[in-house]
Amino acid sequence: MKLTFLILLVLASCLFYALTVKAHELNGSLSIEGRFFTENPLYPEQEHGNGSIAIAPEYYHERPDGSSFIFTPFLRIDSADSERTHFDIRELNFLLLGDPWELRVGISKVFWGVTEFVHLIDIINQTDLVEDIQGEDKLGQPMVHLSIPQDWGVFDFFVLPYFRERTFPGQDGRLRAGIIVDTDNPVYESGAEEKHVDFALRYSQIFDSADFGIYYFKGTGREPLFIQTISSGQPVLRPYYQQIDQVGMDLQMVPGNWLWKMEALYQDNENKNFFSATGGFEYTFFGLGDSMIDLGCIAEYAYDNRDDEATTSFENDLLLGLRLAINDAA
Repeated sequence: MKLTFLILLVLASCLFYALTVKAHELNGSLSIEGRFFTENPLYPEQEHGNGSIAIAPEYYHERPDGSSFIFTPFLRIDSADSERTHFDIRELNFLLLGDPWELRVGISKVFWGVTEFVHLIDIINQTDLVEDIQGEDKLGQPMVHLSIPQDWGVFDFFVLPYFRERTFPGQDGRLRAGIIVDTDNPVYESGAEEKHVDFALRYSQIFDSADFGIYYFKGTGREPLFIQTISSGQPVLRPYYQQIDQVGMDLQMVPGNWLWKMEALYQDNENKNFFSATGGFEYTFFGLGDSMIDLGCIAEYAYDNRDDEATTSFENDLLLGLRLAINDAA
């Protein structure tokens, strides 16, 4: 109830702010999706395919002093999986500019990372797993974000006052585990549960052709463990969110056509401390045959010293890929 009141209060303030300005910018996206699976479903609740529609409008305004406001809601309606039908506020925040600082308050999205296949250090926002099993889509995160850019680097401070639980496919969802995840009854190590206040600090800098970043995060881990239990006579998995201390870094170097990347982290938690890293290279062939087509060849290796106990499928894997860019000036 308190969170709902807070969101309504922020939304009302933002709408008042929007109505008092003269310049408005409105855009967004609308997508229609159809999925069909050639194999029969494993469970009777599932279907051969499904259809869905997603809408993500975006309102943006920038004032003459450089401060700005953004509002990006998101809605998906799915024909098969009720858990995939969901609404989220991806962004709803003010950006205030000072000298030499920037302050963003509200609901935001922040991405950290440089590698292609596994984003180890991207910890600020929670994964919206019903959107994409690759984990690229993220839920909006309430935060206060203070950024202080200097010639010798950028310091970012984060206060995250509310935790977002990960979404999972429901009983009717095709891309789900054999046992349903009970998202209505999560378990927390912290007695404050989702109201635990998390903190993060990050330093980043550009050295000639290299980008470097290092951070420290303290709070509720975004990736849950699972506790198997019984609900209504059926086995279910209850997500368990630990308290963690995590240090991570990312490095990217750009010598010529090469792009060398690395991410690494060390996490301290009640269950098992561990180290994880991923890295590799990307080489791009520009203008194939004097055309506008570019071809990138990607090779990365992922390692996690928990081995078979890792909560990720990338604990000792070589990943290869190609990126074909056709007439993409950006």
